[in-house]
Amino acid sequence: MQFNHSRRPATSSVNFLAAHDGFTLWDTLSYNDKHNEANGEDNRDGHSHNLSDNMGVEGPTDDPAVNAARERRARAMLATLFLSQGVPMLLAGDEMGQTQGGNNNAYCQDNEIAWIDWSAPRESLLACVRALTALRAETGLAQLRFARGEEGDPRAPVARWLHPAGRAMEEGDWADEGLRLFALDLALPDGPRLLILLNAGDEAGFTLPEGAWRLRLDTAREQPACDEEASGEIAIGWQSVQLYHLS
Repeated sequence: MQFNHSRRPATSSVNFLAAHDGFTLWDTLSYNDKHNEANGEDNRDGHSHNLSDNMGVEGPTDDPAVNAARERRARAMLATLFLSQGVPMLLAGDEMGQTQGGNNNAYCQDNEIAWIDWSAPRESLLACVRALTALRAETGLAQLRFARGEEGDPRAPVARWLHPAGRAMEEGDWADEGLRLFALDLALPDGPRLLILLNAGDEAGFTLPEGAWRLRLDTAREQPACDEEASGEIAIGWQSVQLYHLS
C-alpha cells in the first residue's frame, strides 16, 4: 500500500466518500449530472466526472421506493467508510442526508444551497453513523496498523478475503464479473476477529467460517445496530454491508 511503509500506522491515510468540492453523499445518489446554474457560470463550472447514480430519478422525488433505495445505498457506503482502516473523513451533513440540489461547486453560495439544514435529518442515516462510530471505537479499528497477510508486522491485523462459499478468494474469483459479494476476514492483534460482508448485488447467501459469530451491523435495516447469533449459511440483503464479531 502507498502509505504502509516505515511501520506507519493506518492513521497516516484518510478515507472519504465526499468532500467540500463535488456532490454531497446524498447528491451522489440523487443526481447523474451537476446542476450549477445558480453559480452564474452557465453550468460550466465544476467537474462532470461525478461517479454518481440517481437511482432512476434525477433529483428529489416523492417515490418511496427510490428514496428507500437511496438511503439503503447511503448506509452501505457509510459502512465502507467507517469500517476501513485509516482516518474516516465525513463531510458535515452527510450523516443526515444533506443535499446541495445537485450543485457540485457551491463555493459562492452563502445561502440555503450550501447551509446545513438541521430541521429534517434522515434518521436512518443518523442511526447508521451512531452505530458505526460506536463499533469502530469498540473493536479498536481506529487504532490499527495497516492489515497484512500471514507475514509482516505482528502488531497489524491479519486480513483474508473470502468467497461467498466460505473459502479463500482465488485469483480467478477477482476476475468474475458476476461476483458481487465477498468478505474481509480481519483478525485483530490481541483483539476480536471481525468479518465484514460487502454485497454490491442482489440478495445472496454467504457461508460463515466456523465459530460462534454474532451479527453486529446490518445496513439493510433502518436501525443497523444489532447483536444476534449467526452460523452456517446466512442471507445478506441487496446492496448492503454486514459486520460479524467472533464471540
